[in-house]
Amino acid sequence: MVVQKMIALLIMVIPAAIAMYGIKLIRDAFFYSISPEVSFLWGKLIAGILCFVIPVLFIAGFILHHERKKNRVQPRFMIPEPDEDE
Repeated sequence: MVVQKMIALLIMVIPAAIAMYGIKLIRDAFFYSISPEVSFLWGKLIAGILCFVIPVLFIAGFILHHERKKNRVQPRFMIPEPDEDE
């Protein structure tokens, strides 16, 4: 049981660390653009957005999957069961 909780914690912490790095990249792109000798860093901005959005979506999907297993989500977020008409 303890090992499962440690693995779940790692599944949440590693993407959160990547998302924090993405925020740092976005911030650096904007603050370096203030400097007159450096043009806007589009590559750093796009990499930062990707490093932020992808882990946040992963964490949201992980939480949604976990809550669906325990039936603690609203009906609109439940997976519809196929109807058996036959």
